[in-house]
Parts: sequence; C-alpha cells; structure tokens
Amino acid sequence: MIDISKIRAITLDLDDTLWPVWPTIGRAETALQDWMAAHAPSTAALSADPELKKAVRAEINAHHSDRAHDLSFLRLQSIRALLQQAGDPVHLAEAAFEVFFAERQRVDLFDDALPALAFWSQRYPVVALSNGNADVHRVGIGEHFHASVSAQSLGVAKPDLRIFEAGASAAGVQPHEVLHIGDDAHADCVGALAAGMQVVWLNREGHAWCHGDPRPHLEVRDLLALCACWPEYKP
Repeated sequence: MIDISKIRAITLDLDDTLWPVWPTIGRAETALQDWMAAHAPSTAALSADPELKKAVRAEINAHHSDRAHDLSFLRLQSIRALLQQAGDPVHLAEAAFEVFFAERQRVDLFDDALPALAFWSQRYPVVALSNGNADVHRVGIGEHFHASVSAQSLGVAKPDLRIFEAGASAAGVQPHEVLHIGDDAHADCVGALAAGMQVVWLNREGHAWCHGDPRPHLEVRDLLALCACWPEYKP
C-alpha cells in the first residue's frame, strides 16, 4: 500500500492514464490525411498506403535514433519525407504537422480523470510526466497541473531516472516524496520505482505484472479507486 503521509507531490502520466491515446492518434491521422488531400494530393495518395507510411516512419526513426524521445520532431520529419517523395512542396510540412498536432490535443478523457485531478490538485502540486507530446493546456486540463515535464522538453524519456527526478524538482520536492501514477508497467512503474518514488500502477485492462521485484506499491483499475485511499475522499 501507499503511505499517504509521505506524499508531498504527484507526478502523473497522460496518454492511456487520463485518456485512451490511440483513438486520439487515429483522429489526428485522419485530419492530417484530409488536409493532405486538399493541399498535397500526391502526398495524400502515398500516405493512403499504410505500409509505405510505416516504412517511411521506420526509416526516419532509424536515421534520428538520437531523437527517439521527441515524437513531434519524428512526426514532422516523416511528413517532410512523404512530401519530398511525392514531389509536393516540402515547406507544407509545418502546416501539415500543426493540423495533426491540434487534433492530437482533442482527447476524450476517461470518466475518472477530471474528478481525480480535481481531488489531487487541491492537495498537492501535480506534475505531468509524459513521453508523448500532449499539452495539458491545449487539452484543457492545465488548471490542475503545477508543471509539465515531457521527454521532448527534457531530452530523455521514461523510464530514464532523469525524467522522474525532473518531475520531483518541478514540484519542489525530493523523489521519495512523490507518488507517481501511470499505466505503463515498464516506462512508468519500473522507472519511478528505480527513482525511489512511491508508485501506483493504473492497470485498467488487468494485465499481469511481468517485471519482477520490486513491484508497484499499489495496483488499481481506475483513478477513483486510488482516490479512495485518502480518508477524506468523498465519491
């Protein structure tokens, strides 16, 4: 179990913790494809081939392995590569990326997300800690966050200890005073445990733990089950 008396801040994953990420990415991909059809039809034709698009992304990822933490950069470079391959103006890449990025911020929050955020943000500094490129302010939940630390901004991704240490620092506390909450058993839980944090695994789908010891301090199926650990929490 977690020791609530030792918590002075909360760090919180975003994608698949506060909202399901792949429906969001799917809508963003569709918005990008529609924009390409209107502004760069040859690129839209190429992009309609999922295997070709996947191959381009894999090539970009391999060529820029030092930027694996920066999903926005990789997405922009992939768009640029497709435009170039199709013979469309490469300068369209930035506008195309913004179409994708704007739609990527339109998320459908899990039902438990806002009540849990409201409860915790009244009690602790809450810091977003994400490997993704969602922006809590553009998503519309920025009022609940004290700060945001992303792999893109820091240059390293979870489970690297430095991103967890940066999250604690952003909250003005030490790592052992932080409760980290996330859905990814490896990136969130293994990383935060190594950083010395208390850790809650948000395991919505009931997956088995496959990472040996130590285990997360607590495993829950939803965020409100975690809120119930606080005596003052009223559903």
